[in-house]
Amino acid sequence: MNIRNSFAALAELDRQHVFHPFTALGDHEANGPAFVVTHGRGSRLTDSAGREYVDVMAGLWCVNIGYGRPEIGAAMRDQAETLSYCHAFSSMASDKPALLSERLIGLAPPGMSKIFYGNSGSDANDTQVKIAWYYNNALGRPAKKKIIARQRGYHGVTIMTAGLTGLPGLHAGFDLPLPMVRHTTAPRRIWEGHGLDDAAFTQRLVDDLEQLIATEGADTIAAMIVEPLMGAGGVHAPPAGYYPAIQAVLRRHDILLIADEVICGFGRLGTMFGCEAFGIEPDLMTVAKGLTSAYFPLSACIVSDRVWGTLVAGGKQFGAFGHGYTYSSHPIGAAVALANLDILENEKLVARAATMGVYLQQRLHDAFDGHPLVGDVRGQALIGAVEFVDRMTDQGPVAFDPALKVAPRIVKAALERGVIGRALPSADAVAFSPPFVITEAEIDTAVAAFRDASDQVAAELGR
Repeated sequence: MNIRNSFAALAELDRQHVFHPFTALGDHEANGPAFVVTHGRGSRLTDSAGREYVDVMAGLWCVNIGYGRPEIGAAMRDQAETLSYCHAFSSMASDKPALLSERLIGLAPPGMSKIFYGNSGSDANDTQVKIAWYYNNALGRPAKKKIIARQRGYHGVTIMTAGLTGLPGLHAGFDLPLPMVRHTTAPRRIWEGHGLDDAAFTQRLVDDLEQLIATEGADTIAAMIVEPLMGAGGVHAPPAGYYPAIQAVLRRHDILLIADEVICGFGRLGTMFGCEAFGIEPDLMTVAKGLTSAYFPLSACIVSDRVWGTLVAGGKQFGAFGHGYTYSSHPIGAAVALANLDILENEKLVARAATMGVYLQQRLHDAFDGHPLVGDVRGQALIGAVEFVDRMTDQGPVAFDPALKVAPRIVKAALERGVIGRALPSADAVAFSPPFVITEAEIDTAVAAFRDASDQVAAELGR
């Protein structure tokens, strides 16, 4: 082995030079990475020492078709050799973004019209806010600018979207949220809806939203942004009736609905989009991760006919639409997305996500129901979570002292058993969101590793 490619050498280079996101900087500065990934295939990653891991998180909820697909590499190479770059400013057009846009509109919910491309879910949601502001300015409503998000929702890390994200760790030290952001109650049944049936829990959530709108004034609120099923905030599905109820509220107050499909989109819930799974009728829709299965940075804002018409009319007041990125409508990204969609459709991977999701949910319940540290096992299709609590009472759960770092310890112990998982922020929960190509045997391996890891931590805690 080339000594420069050894784990020790690569880890030291990383420790010295790489600024890692969502990382305890001092710990990394002192200790460096636990391993260095060099290869990926299917649902597995291999490190520089040759050790193989089952990746039960599909990277960051994103490698839907699995690692190492040669079709994607071929699409990248062919496009790079044919047309490596073309910008989209001033009506400049190239072929692949046009073809991809037609395809996405055909897949999207009814009433969607145009596609605006970016680089990540964060910048796409930032774009959605600017669209909502421009829309209201064009309608002569300059005060209608506040954006409602949900506590524990995750919408990105730009200056605007980190504030929309309802997780305190993304605000600390950054002077966030910005003053036009408001948060309402999230559909977290274990914490917010303990003991309530779907109807009562939905009513409570609707009442909280109505109260927020009344307090702020509907004439000051431009939009509300929601993940169909909340991802990083804990893998929380809404109670039955939730989306029809909140959509009625938003329509009554003329507030746009932005569906953040960055995690749910392209099959994670066993449907092409989360909007389909939950009956959401968005005004604006954001996609990213699964659009290319993370083989290339690409995001898209899908804009409805209703909003588009107002944006066009706004040009009479404001001139050319003054927003966009150097890499908007990148032809390589579009080519990758088209190849990714071909794989999803030709191999029926959305249906596979639904089928494998049934297996994953059953195995999680088999392994964790009744475990002394577990307060909840939840999920839908090929996304799940196990939440660890100090204890359950008649009044609801009691959280562990955060200093115990229960979920991170479980994730670390699972990693030692060859499974890569993720502890979710600001909660003792671990998530499962594997590639759609994962096998039953790999699910068994992953769940068993996390059950053993949970038993280890329970013993360390004296449970």
